[in-house]
Amino acid sequence: MTATNETILSLKHLQKSFGEHQVLRDISLDIKRGEIATIIGPSGGGKSTTLRCINLLEEPTSGEIAFHGENVLASSYNRNIYRAKVGMVFQQFDLFENKNVLANCMVGQELVLKRSKEEARKIAFKNLEKVGMAEYINARPNQLSGGQQQRVAIARAISMDPEILLFDEPTSALDPEMVGEVLSVMQNLANTGLTMIIVTHEMAFARDVSDQIFFISDGIIAEQGNPDQLFNHPQNEKTTKFLSNFQNN
Repeated sequence: MTATNETILSLKHLQKSFGEHQVLRDISLDIKRGEIATIIGPSGGGKSTTLRCINLLEEPTSGEIAFHGENVLASSYNRNIYRAKVGMVFQQFDLFENKNVLANCMVGQELVLKRSKEEARKIAFKNLEKVGMAEYINARPNQLSGGQQQRVAIARAISMDPEILLFDEPTSALDPEMVGEVLSVMQNLANTGLTMIIVTHEMAFARDVSDQIFFISDGIIAEQGNPDQLFNHPQNEKTTKFLSNFQNN
């Protein structure tokens, strides 16, 4: 883990409502360059919505998202620049079914980063090697297992050279025997110095890989701290209750 003191991303009093339903009430957090931050908490507490607001898939109702000190939500800010710097790996892989593995990892590079086909291919192949999927470059997504598809999705995301990579419960759609292979790839990525924000139900993984952990419940950060603080000395009753379900893992 190679976190620096440079704050790369700040959320300030983020709120998000869907009609009358307020999902995020007050989310403020800082992420440092090279940090591995995980977000845990009960279903419906606001974890994935926080991530989707960071990625601007959802427009926050109020608050601020600062990237390198600049408010991304300001009308003068070029959001395309920000979107190109923040990658995301989804629960359901979201690969292009009509393209093979290699093309899936090339298309964004060519369209968004304007890389040549040759350069995009080289970078895609290097990253597919990293996640153990180089031998499947000609396969279509429907020929792969869920774990393999998720590894391709990770290779595609890192091929875009993101400054921050977001993971929205990347193992929740996988069969249990495939979870380990994806977590192993993420563990290796965590050791490269890439800034990662991970929403996960995998508590052992969160405990082992995180620099800091945010426990989100009822639309607020109920508690935050390093793994030792959160897992061994939780201060909030809700955190204690939530983690008690995982203490035997």
